[in-house]
Parts: sequence; structure tokens; C-alpha cells
Amino acid sequence: MKYCITACFVFVTALSSFAQQKFTLNGYVKDSLTGETLIGANIAVTGQSTGITTNQYGFFSVTLPGGEHHLIFSYIGYQPQETVVDFNDNKTVNILLVPLSAVLNNVTVLAKKRENNVKTAQMGKVELSIATVKALPTFLGESDILKSLQLLPGVRNAGEGNAGFYVRGGGADQNLILLDDAVVYNTGHLFGFFSVFNSDAIKSLSLIKGGMPAQYGGRLSSVIDIAMKDGNVNKPEIDAGIGLIASRFSIQGPIKKNKASYILSARRTYIDALTAPALASGNYKGSGYYFYDVNAKINYQFSNNDRLYLSGYFGRDKFAFNNQERSFKTSIPWGNATGTLRWNHIFSKKLFANTTLVYNDYNFKFNGAQNDFAFNLSSGIHDLNGKIDFDYYASPTHKVKFGALYTYHTFIPSVFSGSQDSTKFTPNSAQEKYANEYAFYIQDDWDISKAIRLDYGLRYSLFQQVGSYKSYTTDANGNKTDSTIYSKGQTVKTYGGLEPRFTVRVSINDNSSIKAGITRNLQYIHLVSNAGTTLPTDIWVPSTLLVKPQIGWQYAAGYFRNFNNNMFETSLELYYKTMQNQIEYKEGYTPNTLTDPEQSFVFGKGWSYGAELFINKVKGRFTGWVGYTLSWSWRKFPDLNQGLKYPSHYDRRHDLSVVGMYTISAKWKVSSVFIFGTGNAISLPERFYFIGGVLTQQYSGINQYRMKPYNRLDLSATYTPTPKKPRKRTTNWVFSIYNVYSRLNPYFYYFSQEGSASNGTLNVSAKQVSLFPIIPSVTWNLHF
Repeated sequence: MKYCITACFVFVTALSSFAQQKFTLNGYVKDSLTGETLIGANIAVTGQSTGITTNQYGFFSVTLPGGEHHLIFSYIGYQPQETVVDFNDNKTVNILLVPLSAVLNNVTVLAKKRENNVKTAQMGKVELSIATVKALPTFLGESDILKSLQLLPGVRNAGEGNAGFYVRGGGADQNLILLDDAVVYNTGHLFGFFSVFNSDAIKSLSLIKGGMPAQYGGRLSSVIDIAMKDGNVNKPEIDAGIGLIASRFSIQGPIKKNKASYILSARRTYIDALTAPALASGNYKGSGYYFYDVNAKINYQFSNNDRLYLSGYFGRDKFAFNNQERSFKTSIPWGNATGTLRWNHIFSKKLFANTTLVYNDYNFKFNGAQNDFAFNLSSGIHDLNGKIDFDYYASPTHKVKFGALYTYHTFIPSVFSGSQDSTKFTPNSAQEKYANEYAFYIQDDWDISKAIRLDYGLRYSLFQQVGSYKSYTTDANGNKTDSTIYSKGQTVKTYGGLEPRFTVRVSINDNSSIKAGITRNLQYIHLVSNAGTTLPTDIWVPSTLLVKPQIGWQYAAGYFRNFNNNMFETSLELYYKTMQNQIEYKEGYTPNTLTDPEQSFVFGKGWSYGAELFINKVKGRFTGWVGYTLSWSWRKFPDLNQGLKYPSHYDRRHDLSVVGMYTISAKWKVSSVFIFGTGNAISLPERFYFIGGVLTQQYSGINQYRMKPYNRLDLSATYTPTPKKPRKRTTNWVFSIYNVYSRLNPYFYYFSQEGSASNGTLNVSAKQVSLFPIIPSVTWNLHF
């Protein structure tokens, strides 16, 4: 009897122990046709309020008590997969999701499970599908991911046709733009009218404009995280397109099936070829403009736990202008080059790591010559970066992310050189500047209960300006009186600080929630713009002895609600943001390559606040969204505008975007975009008077006037022929009309003089310059 009782006790104890034991299921979620990993796919556990999402490499890990559990894997545009898993041991499995028909996935916006609008704690995050980007009307036939982001609330454009953007009252340099973890410093082709991102090479993109997680840093306003395609591991694919001003070509396929793949994508304009006949003879022979870019990527899985990625981007613009009559010629090349090497390693069922090495290079050059005189102007920034990131799936209620990074910056100021006959001159006043940037972070996404979720993190960043460097002491007139020399690697100045990140979600019910967030960001590098010149004098500068890092605090709160079985997603977000140590050029500044630009900087503060309304229809044949922003953005500099506050250049009181996409049939899809916005803030002359017989202007305070309101309607139709018999080759035609009613939106104003002051007939009047009337375009796309 004693042995029986003992045996029963041991059995019950073992059974109890087994019942309490937990096991882990991990793996990747992939596209079943191409093998591409799916970023942000959702894994739901039936009967539990929590869920898991895949990381940026498609990896997931879920730990549950022993026994059978019902799992649902889902991703927008794909057929959900339901499976029952017996958690009796640790397991690894790859989930292959099947894409839905093109009728559904080509007109759907945003990613992840439709409940994420109300279930996640993340605020101000939008993930825009590439299919949606391609479905929208285009400018001159070119799909543009950055222009698509401008249609979202809180994001405003930089001007007519421009791919630049400003987020929640911040500057253009306050947006962190990443391509496969490489920072992209210059995002525009054709002086900013097109972005540098070829949508054929892009897998996903996300915008975070509030509640920035701790793994991101170095900017105050937003993050644009763009991932390139990995390449089809199952079969070769070719995509090509011919547009109004550019053509593109992409090829991808397996190097070793299910193990290694590649993608190569290229794009080039032929504006130079179109204008060449008109410029073949005469004074302007040899003038022209073109841009091109190339994306390339290979990846190789050399074990179940290890995968290597090597990706790169190279893009160039080149503008040339020749005047034979005046013996003048100029060439302006500029562009980016990036290279990224990444190694994924799975240490355990719960721990995923990614190690990254990045090379960045941005260069701008201006070369000119007239007769025997020649000059050159160049500037740029180069980075070498290394970082490591860990994802630790502690439990279904805790996902921890932590890591560290280091960047070595080289800043090249506006370096001027020239020659006259055999005489060469190279002023030595311009100095290259060097800096080390470090960061360490930890982030925890914690489901406290079914109703409350907390995403909180802490980032510590450190920035060191280092030698070789020579600093000067100057007198009241700016004359150099003494100098200090710093050797290579010697610390010149150090800045640093903690950056807390905190967002919380409180669910009201299954269809609605309230969210709030507080974030602090430090920005150590700055893009300083001189709006008074027509030349590209914007330069990247580091924090130095004189230039302090920008500091930003953002406070946000919002109400999120889904309607009609998640057919409609809505949100209303309020924000307030403060920005310290903002930089502008002093009044009356003119570019001078013989002095350090720092000597012409002035410093102040900024703040912005507003409300954003977003209504998004995500199901059905008709989809689209309405985004409206009411906002204010202010600046105050002791040395500008008599020390009074003034509206920032990015201030826009009202901003409205209405986007609609409709599937008529398998052959036809149509889309439209309507935009309305308050006119840009500008400074204008208020008085004209003569000094010594010369007409002189007296300007208003900074940005005290407004241009006319901006509005525009764009339309698009996509025709996809449907052959009677299935073919490997498919084509479609995209017809777009930009600015349908040919609204002449102001680009800038100038004042013209007519008549003469001597006889009393002088008349000074304001004139408006507009760029683009109605512009139709057509693009032919091919896939096989």
C-alpha cells in the first residue's frame, strides 16, 4: 500500500509539473509564392487577449502552457491560416500564407490585423502597402512612396510636386528615413520632385509620427522605416515599366531554391534624351538633366538559425547647363550610396538577434567654368555604422527589445576650390568635422491585462565631436585671435542624455480604446537651410562646441474606434511638441565658403500643437481614407524677427486629404486624390522707397503673409487585360491625370516694376509663379 501511495504521489506530481510546464513555438511567417518574410504578421491565440507580431525579419516566438492551442496567423492581403498546435515540446515551424486575389490586395491600405487600430499601444503609426502606393494617381507616371505618405494626417508636403515632407510642425531634417537600416540623407530626385525610392524594390514601409519606440533615435519628429524586397526564393520574376519620363526594370529569383535569393532593380529618366534634339545645336548644346538609381540585394540562409543579407542603394542626379555664347558651363551631380550587411541569428527559441554594418555616403558637387576660370564646390556626409538588436519573447504578455549602436560621422562642409589659367587656389578655412555617436536602449511591450497595454522604453545616447579639429577664439568683430588644436580622435565636445519613451492603451470595449504617450528625443546632427538662395546650400552639420543638440518632447493622446465589424477605422489624436536648440541662418546671411557656416548660425526654440482626424475604410470594393489636420507651428529666435515669435515655414493651419480607390471589375480599377491646404507662410516686402535713385524694399516680419490656399484633384485608372488562357506574362496600363482642373497653385511670388519713377508712372505689382497645370500621363507595366 505504501508503495502504491508513493507511486500515485509521484505520478500526480509529475502530471502537475507537466501541466504547469510551458513550451515555445517559433519560426517565420512567409509569402507562399515568393518566400518573402512578412513583417508585422499577426499570431493570435484563441481564448487569449494577447497576440504576437513578427519582427522586421518575419520571425515570431510564442510560449504557452503544455496542451493544444488554436493559433491564427494573419496578414493583410493574405488568406488567414488557422492551425491547432500541440505544445508538448519546443517546436520550429515556418508558416506560409497564401496571397488573396489581386481584387483584394491591390486596393488595401495598412497592414496587420484590422483590430490593431484599437488593440496596440503604438500611436501615430501607419503602415502603407506598396500595392496602395501603386494604385494612387501618379505625377508624371512615377509612383512615389513619400508623396503617398503626404496624404496622411500630420504629414505635409514641402511644396508643389515636391517629395519632401514635414511631420507635426518639425523640420525636414527631423525625419529619420531608413532603407534596410541605412540612413538616407537626401531623399529627392529632380531637386526634390521625386523620391529616391523605387517602389518595385520595396517590400514594406511604415511611418511613426508619435510614440517613437526606443530602438529609434537621432531625430525629433518621425521615423520612416523602409524594407527592400529579399528576392523570390522559389522562381525568377521580372518587372518592368515605361512611363512618361522614366523607365524601370527589376529582376529577382533564387540563387539556391529556398536558401538564397537576389533582387536587382534599376530606374532611369530620359529627360535628357527627350530634350537633346532641341539642344543639339545653338548656345545650349550639352545642357540636360537625368537621374538614375539602382537597388540590389542578396540573402543566404546557411543554417536553420542563421541568415545573411547584403543590400545596397546607389543613386545619382546630374544637371548640366552650357551657354556657348558666354563660354559658360556648369555641372551639378549629387546623390546617395548605401550598403548594408546584416546577420540574423537565433540564439534560442525566445531570443533573436540581428547584427548590422552600414556604410552611408551623400555627396553634392557644383562645378562651373567660364573661359579660363573654373571653380568647384562640394559638400557631403559619410557614415560608418555598426549595431546589434535583440528580440526576446519572454512570454505572450512581454516582448523585450534591446540593443546598442555606434556611428562614426564625417561631415564635409562647403569646400571651395578654383583655378585661373595655371593658378590654383584652395582656401583652407573649411574643416571636415568628425563625430562618434553611441546609443543603448531597452524596450518592453507589456500586456498588463486585457484592458491595459504598456509600451515603455529607455534610450541613452552619447555624441562626441572629435579631432582632427582646430577651434578659434574670435573678437567682437569676428577676427581670429587664438586657436586650439585637437589631434585625431581627441574629444572636442560631448553631449548625451536619457530618452524615455512611454505609450499606454486602455481599452473601453472590443471596438474602442484611448491611448496616450510621452517621448523625449535628442538630435545631434542638423540640416541647415538658407531660404534666401536658389542654390542647394543646405548642409548637414554636427553638434559642436557652438552647436547644441536639438531636444524634443512630444505629448500625445487619442481616441481610436472601429465601426461596422472593423470595416471603418477611425482615430482622433491630439499632440503638443516642444523643440529646443533650433538652428537658422542669421538675418542677411549670404553663402560664404571661406568661413565656417557655424559662425552664421542663430539659435532659438520651436513648438507645435494640433489635432489629427483619420477615417479609413479598409474593406470592400471601395476603400480609401479621409485625413484632416488642424495645427500650429511656431518659432522664436532672439536674433530673428526682433525676438518675436513667428509661424514656421512648415506651419499649415488646415490640411485635408481625401483618397478613394474603387475596383470596378477584374480589368478596371480607379482611384482619386483631393488635397486642400492653407497656403505656405512667407515674408513679403511691405514698403518700397528710393535710396540714391535705387528702388529698395522693406520686408515684413518673418512669415507674416500667406500664399493662396493649395488645392488639387488627381485621377487614375488602371487597366489589366485578362487573357482567355492563363499566361506567365501579365501587363497593365496606368492612366493618370495630375491637377485635373488645372489649378494654378502658387510656387513663389515676385514683384515686377513697370514704368518710370522719373515721370511718375512707376508701378510695382506682385506676380505669381506656378509650376504645374493639368498633366496627363500613361505608364505601361509588365510582369512575368
